[in-house]
Amino acid sequence: MFVSKLKQAIQDEYRAYFFYKSLHDQLKEPMWKDFVQHAYEDEKSHYEMFQQLHYMLTGSFVPNPKRPVPCYDAKQCVQKALADELEDIETYKEMLLTIPIEEAYNPLFIALHDEMEHAIRMSTIYNALP
Repeated sequence: MFVSKLKQAIQDEYRAYFFYKSLHDQLKEPMWKDFVQHAYEDEKSHYEMFQQLHYMLTGSFVPNPKRPVPCYDAKQCVQKALADELEDIETYKEMLLTIPIEEAYNPLFIALHDEMEHAIRMSTIYNALP
């Protein structure tokens, strides 16, 4: 169960990275661009930590999925990002409670914390966009 959720998390983090990169290009406000850049840098870090954890548990890496469709409507994309971040928080909470090895704690804790931060950032952007 943990490994299958981890595999899905790796794929989600990969997609989020590219989704946020395309959202970044749609925004004009420098502060919002910084918020999104912070998020995509975190997502890349989560992806790398989770891939390493998957390798520790299984001896293999998860293949990269297809890249997501780029973002074309900033408000709609921020709304999707907010919903995805909140969903990831729930997933990581469940995973944190079922970690199979001690080395899984830190990456999950970091990702859980970062996803909460991203949700706050996306909510702020969403409420500021027309």
